[in-house]
Amino acid sequence: MIESRARVAMLALAAAGLAVATYLTVVDYSGGSPVCAISHGCETVQHSRYAKLGGIPVAVLGLAGYLVVLGLVALDRSATRLAVAGATIVGFGFSAYLTYLELFQIHAICQWCVGSAAIMTALLVLAVARALDASPPPAG
Repeated sequence: MIESRARVAMLALAAAGLAVATYLTVVDYSGGSPVCAISHGCETVQHSRYAKLGGIPVAVLGLAGYLVVLGLVALDRSATRLAVAGATIVGFGFSAYLTYLELFQIHAICQWCVGSAAIMTALLVLAVARALDASPPPAG
């Protein structure tokens, strides 16, 4: 029962992360500015030199990451549990790096980025817990 709830929570979190990354990707490619009601730093972050990595918008990288996590959680096999843990470790590390950039290089905070980092942190905790759980996933 707990395993089932953890998986459902992970699916919901990955879908929420996917929604955030999709929104930021659409805003980036449309040339607009993200709605930023709380921190008022979203536009500064979006237009900083750190908003792209190798010419690819960071939001697109997030979109790809959340799609990978969502797909792996949906598959729910023993091997994919470890892969989800690995993917969320990478996602968490990248989110931590981006948060560092916001705080110490850009000097602006984006509420969408903070939300995505919180989502990835929760996914990491659940993914590692599931990967360490000795019980196999349900057959089917």
